[in-house]
Amino acid sequence: MEKFQLSVLFKIIGIGSASGLLYHNDLLYIISDSSTYLYEYNIEKENLNKIAIVDSAQENIAKKDKPDFEAIALKGKNLHLFGSGSTVNRNRIFKYNLKSGKIKEKDISDIYLKIKKLYNIAADELNIEGVILNGESILLFQRGNGYTAKNGIIYANDDGENLESKFIPFDLPKIKNVPTTFTDAILVDETIYFLAAAEDTRSTYEDGEVLGSIIGTIDLKTMKLTNSIQISDKHKFEGLTLYKKTATQIELLLCEDNDTDKLASVIYKLIIEL
Repeated sequence: MEKFQLSVLFKIIGIGSASGLLYHNDLLYIISDSSTYLYEYNIEKENLNKIAIVDSAQENIAKKDKPDFEAIALKGKNLHLFGSGSTVNRNRIFKYNLKSGKIKEKDISDIYLKIKKLYNIAADELNIEGVILNGESILLFQRGNGYTAKNGIIYANDDGENLESKFIPFDLPKIKNVPTTFTDAILVDETIYFLAAAEDTRSTYEDGEVLGSIIGTIDLKTMKLTNSIQISDKHKFEGLTLYKKTATQIELLLCEDNDTDKLASVIYKLIIEL
C-alpha cells in the first residue's frame, strides 16, 4: 500500500456535500448528507439522474433538519441508504430497488438506541459513517470523533435485531496529533478497505479543521488492522467504492464532503499497488 496514485477523475455539477458512493453496472450512485435525493451518474454519458427518495425531496437541507445519509451499501438488487444516527432526524434507512425503482423507508431509532446502550455510546456521539452488508451480518463503522472518541466496528444481524454483544475498537493513526476516525468502508474479497479522516473537533455535529485522510485495510477474519497510509493532508474523504481490481493493483473511487452549499462534487480515483 506504500505506492498509490490519487487524481481527480471528474466533477459532477448538481450534487453537493457528497458523503458516500457505490459503483455498480457502470453507474455511480452517490448520496449527500444534506439531500433527500439518491443520485445516479452515468460516467460514460456524463448524465446525472436524481431519484427522489421522499415526497418533495430537497437539496441543501438545513443542518438541524437534514437526514445525514453517510453510508450506502448494496445487497442483491437493493441499495440501502443509512442515516448516521447522530441526531433524532438521522435515524432512517431507505431501500431502493434497482430493478423496480421502488423505495421503502424504515425508522431504526430503536436499533440505534440499542447500539448506544449495548456499547455505552453517548446519545450525541453515535455516528455511523460506513456500512458493509456481508451475507447475514451487518458491519457498522462508528466514527469516534466525539468527546469519548469511541471509534470502532459494530456487528448486527441482517435485520438489525438481536445485536451481537461485540464492539471492536480501533485506534487509527494520527495526523498532526489528531486521531483519524472511520468515514467509510467496503469489503473486497476478504479485506475491508476503509477511509478515515482527522478533523480538529470533538463533536459529531459541528465541523472542525480538516487535517487529512488515510486509507487502510482490515482482515475480515481476524478483524485486525493490516495496513494504512495517509493519502491527503487537506481532504475529508467520506465515500469509497471499488472501481477496478487486477492481480497487481486496485482502483477505488472517492468523494469528499466539502461542507458547503455548492452543488458540485469532485470524484477522485485512487490506485493502490498490491
